[in-house]
Amino acid sequence: MPINKFIIRVYGILINEKNQVLVSDELIKGHKITKFPGGGLEYGEGTIDCIKREFIEETKNQVEVINHFYTTDYMQVSAYNPEHQIISIYYLVKPISPFELKTTEKIFDFEGGKQHEQTFRWIDLKSISENDFTLAIDKIVGGMLQKKSLSL
Repeated sequence: MPINKFIIRVYGILINEKNQVLVSDELIKGHKITKFPGGGLEYGEGTIDCIKREFIEETKNQVEVINHFYTTDYMQVSAYNPEHQIISIYYLVKPISPFELKTTEKIFDFEGGKQHEQTFRWIDLKSISENDFTLAIDKIVGGMLQKKSLSL
């Protein structure tokens, strides 16, 4: 099946003062996934504007971009549509003001009954691994964070 559409996704890596990274547990189309906060680039939007918008939509908090962390450098077919190629861009971000967000310690701690549910957790960088994530590109970034934390 030929790839006929590129989907650009933009994600933020937010690390708090306890050296923990924020992750999002989501229920999408009946599938439970753990990923970094973020989402799809909209037409006419730059990638930095996208991650700022996504953080406001998902967490109700404003962030600023510190630095680029990773961009997909290989062919990745979408997990949801085999005709789409995914390009993902990850930025290190920090909150503009005190970060306030309801989080949980339990994975997939959903209230139930909704088509799309989302909860947030913090994962300690000392214990993070690619296995904490569901999607292929997030696994790579999780592994990169693990290697980075081991070298500190």
